[in-house]
Parts: sequence; structure tokens; C-alpha cells
Amino acid sequence: MEKEEQKTEEKKPEKAVETVAEKPKEEEKSQKNRFYKKSDKEKIEEVIESWDPKTKLGREVKDGKIKNIDEILERGRKILEGEITDSLINLKTDLISIGQSKGKFGGGKRRAWRQTQRKTKEGNVPKFSTLAVVGDEDGHVGVGSGKAKETLPARDKAIRKAKLNIMKINRACAGFDCACSELHTVPFEITGKSGSVRIKLIPAPQGTGLVVTDELKKILKMAGIKDVYSRTTGKKRTTFNLIKACIDALKKTNKVVKK
Repeated sequence: MEKEEQKTEEKKPEKAVETVAEKPKEEEKSQKNRFYKKSDKEKIEEVIESWDPKTKLGREVKDGKIKNIDEILERGRKILEGEITDSLINLKTDLISIGQSKGKFGGGKRRAWRQTQRKTKEGNVPKFSTLAVVGDEDGHVGVGSGKAKETLPARDKAIRKAKLNIMKINRACAGFDCACSELHTVPFEITGKSGSVRIKLIPAPQGTGLVVTDELKKILKMAGIKDVYSRTTGKKRTTFNLIKACIDALKKTNKVVKK
């Protein structure tokens, strides 16, 4: 009997060890779920599912009657809800550097937010403005600006306006020494203007790349243009006018005569 009692006493600590070893695994799983972050696609899908359209166009998109955004743009119908573009196109977003951080002798780095201040009796009231660009890299692009007392609300406003201002552009292979079948450049020479800025986009052969400034590269990439030459005149440091001139030029690609 004494031997049997010793065996039972020896087995008990083994069970306790097993329970102790199982607890950390459960804690690790719970910790992983705590720090799990949803991707942008999952967030957009949730927004579309919970979307309650308030316009006739939005209800048609929600019901599945319109499945292509080109149907909306060709008819000239106005988009008043950002969820319409989210449900029809896989959009990518980016911010354009229009501001400048503080630095000695005006040598601060470029940043996405431009800060302004208003003088009041209570003190300085700061405001932030930003410029956003959205596109699917396949002939659709939109630009919008937003302003708010904080940076994140200004960014959300700019992205929403960019989705509402989405437009279609035409592309072609129009290089004088290129004869491929891909749509990689503008169909012909186009010029755009805004303020004192004038910009000319010239077709380029495949492999040339985007011969433009860094901020214009963001717009042309979102539009799906891979090769282009450019020539700009005027006060080019005003980024707002430079971007508006580029958008004005891209709108003129729709004047191509369809065969």
C-alpha cells in the first residue's frame, strides 16, 4: 500500500506542470488578438457593408445595377459619396508635399501638411491643409484638398474630396520611336495651366520613365502613365498651381476622337 501511495503522489506534480504549460499559449493568443490591426482593404469592406446610400446613384451602385465607374463618368453624373468609388475601384492613396517644416533660414524639409495661423485675442489658432491624390494606376485619378484644425481630419477630408473628383484619362503608345501595344504614355502633346504655371506633357517611348518633378510623379503613377517628357514655366515652387496645371493637362486627353 505504501508503494501505491508514493506512485500517486509522484503523478500529481506532472499534471500541475501540464496546466502551467498550457496557460501561456492561451495568453499568447489573446495578446496577438489585442495587437491585431485591420488592413486598409478590410476597413474599406466594412465601410461598404455598413454604407447606407443617400443618393440615387449610390443606391444603384449598392444594388449592383452599375458595376463600372466608366458608366458614371461617361454620362457626366456627379459623384456625391466616396463609397461609390470605393465599391467600384481598388483605389490607392498618397499625400503631396505642399508644406515645409521649421528650419534655420527657411531650410526645413518638405512635408504633407501646410500650417497657417490666425491671430486672435486668445492667441494663435493653427490650421492644417493637405492635398491628396487617389487612383487605380489604370486610367483613373482624382485630387482633393482638405483643411482642419488637426492633421488627420484634414487628411480624411482631402481623400474624400479626391474620391469625389475622380476622372478618367486616355493613354496610348504615341512615342515617335516606339511601336508597342501598351498604354504607357499620353496620346499627344497636352498643355495645362493654373496661375502663372504652364506645363506641357510630351509622349515618350517605353523605358523613358517620368521626366517630371517628384510631386507630379505621384499623380502620373496613380493615373497609370509610365513614360512622359515634360516642360514647365512660371512659378513652379507653388505646388498647388503645379498640381492643378497637371490635372488640367490630363483632362485634355479625353478630347481624343474615338474611331
